[in-house]
Amino acid sequence: MGASIGFVVLLVLGAPIAFVIGITGFLHLLGTGEFHLLPAMTQRMYSNVDSFTLLAIPFFILAGELMNTSGITTKLIGFSRCLIGYVRGGIGYVNVVVAVFLGAIVGSANAEAAIRGSMMVPEMEKDGYDRDFSSALTATSSIIGPIHPPSLIFIIYGVAASTSIGALFLAGIIPALLIAIAHMVVVYFYVRKKGAVLKKHPFPTLKEFGRSFYEAIPALLIPLIILGGIYSGLFTPTESGAIACFVALIVGFFVYRTLTIADLPKILLQTGLITASITFIIATSNILGWSLAIEQLPQKIAQVMLAISDSPIVILLLINVLLLIVGMFLDITAALLILVPVLLPVVTSIGVDPVHFGLIISINLALGLVTPPVGVVLFVTSNVTKVPLQPLVKACIPFFISILVTLLVVTYVPELSLFLPRMAGLIGP
Repeated sequence: MGASIGFVVLLVLGAPIAFVIGITGFLHLLGTGEFHLLPAMTQRMYSNVDSFTLLAIPFFILAGELMNTSGITTKLIGFSRCLIGYVRGGIGYVNVVVAVFLGAIVGSANAEAAIRGSMMVPEMEKDGYDRDFSSALTATSSIIGPIHPPSLIFIIYGVAASTSIGALFLAGIIPALLIAIAHMVVVYFYVRKKGAVLKKHPFPTLKEFGRSFYEAIPALLIPLIILGGIYSGLFTPTESGAIACFVALIVGFFVYRTLTIADLPKILLQTGLITASITFIIATSNILGWSLAIEQLPQKIAQVMLAISDSPIVILLLINVLLLIVGMFLDITAALLILVPVLLPVVTSIGVDPVHFGLIISINLALGLVTPPVGVVLFVTSNVTKVPLQPLVKACIPFFISILVTLLVVTYVPELSLFLPRMAGLIGP
């Protein structure tokens, strides 16, 4: 009880989430009466980050920062315009396509929202879109980044659930595309309603298309190199992060020539800060997870849920509701590390594949990034586009609904997540 009160108080006071988790775990351990275990806390923290797989986190963050600074977004926008920008209101669809491309390179919802908020929203306004709608589309489609491989969420979940990260990467492709399609459906109805005031651009010439594709090739090659290397067995997910950094440097310095030596200190500092914050959360989360395991809390929760119903449909619905609520208040990394050890035994007991559950929990928690009251991406987008939070949230509602429908489809049609990993032989039939 004391640990729960401490958790809520620290969260309300705005303490850093790593300290919230660590202190809550310490209080919970005190509550168990197992005082002889206290000296082992530091060892537990170290063991949680002593992982070769987790080295992928700083590598992918660095690769994303390098590509951001290299100005790849301009090239991707140009290519996306040639793909679909010629239809009436096409810039809205272009925004979603750019979100998919950036998701395969940057992998951060906050970074996506900041980049596209500054570049795509003004372009959408020029073509006749409302600023509120443009900002909402930009914010909610940013969650494609954490779902599309390579994804930091999948790396953390894979470590927490002892699940193949390669399988999770492949499993995220179809759900990410479904989220993109769901956004395009909302854009389609908006275009039908306001089509008369939306601009229609001319069909690109073959020369324009060829030039835009040529300029975008280096950016598009990075995810192909990463995923191709992993699934061909040439390198591990961690090594693929290092390869991505090398390719990003080559592209920035020698292909686009927009990256300079002077940019590197800022890029490295930002990478270090983000990596440190994530790693500290991972370290302190083991204290809480360890103390919960001592009291067999995961098993008790499993028993309670199975006592409510033994139907997988009902249990998955309850878990989705729980995850949506948690995602509204907790950081994704923290929520994953706290909830995976608790919920994974529950879902596996009803026959849910851990890879499939990885997609369920990731989409739920990613949705929390654009859900009040703590939706970080909402604040980033509001700050960049200068749209107040209240009208932004109101404009997000159709997109929330489309994502929730996609989440239910992914939850109850497991083959959407498991088809590609199964085809690649990464999971059993």
